[in-house]
Amino acid sequence: MRTFARRIALCALICLTTSCNKPPRPSTATATKPFVPPDPSMAASVMGRVTFAGNPPTPQRIDMSQDPACEAQSAFDESVVVTDGDLANVFVYVKDGLTDRSFTPPPSPAIIEQKDCRYQPHVLGVMVGQPIHIVNDDNTSHNIHPMPKESRQWNESQLPQAAPIEKRFDHPEIMIPIQCNQHPWMHMYLNVVSNPFFATTDAKGQFSITGLPPGTYTVAAIHEKLGEQDMKITVGPKESKTANLTFKTN
Repeated sequence: MRTFARRIALCALICLTTSCNKPPRPSTATATKPFVPPDPSMAASVMGRVTFAGNPPTPQRIDMSQDPACEAQSAFDESVVVTDGDLANVFVYVKDGLTDRSFTPPPSPAIIEQKDCRYQPHVLGVMVGQPIHIVNDDNTSHNIHPMPKESRQWNESQLPQAAPIEKRFDHPEIMIPIQCNQHPWMHMYLNVVSNPFFATTDAKGQFSITGLPPGTYTVAAIHEKLGEQDMKITVGPKESKTANLTFKTN
């Protein structure tokens, strides 16, 4: 009986030793590769124009009379800005097709300006981790209050001509609303993305995304009031693809 028990113990020890010496299982996680910009002579681009179908809403003048430092300014609501059928303030970016690449944010800061008692620009794009400088060019205090869902909210006041407030966002998120709690008409949208391929349409509805490696991508166009439109685009070496989009009210 003792001999049998010894044999059982010896077998258990051998099994334990063998299992401990097994090589670890390879990880199933897929590591991202650092992005290597394509040769400029081979890089592709996507450009286009975003238009508005139908009769655009009548621009509404903003009442700034509650603050004597702002009341002399003349401005209109920027929620839907249409000029001769062209739609401004549409954020366009590569939404999919670069998931196996990691990108380093630029060291230069993006600027949010508080000028004439408005946020300028109204729609801004930055990369995850990119510094953002918020400046106050007005002769009144402002209060900057971003309301992200993926990152920590914060709320800071800034005196006239004060030093820039520097912030970063660590998680991608589209159309983060930013408001000034002291001036309720002041609002803008911040887009935090994980790649450098994005743009915002200008007053002529135009955008341009350059430096793309050849490939197939999902390009998304997003407007604060009119929603999102996606399209698949394939670009070859040195190819420039046109992507025109039209938004309309629901």
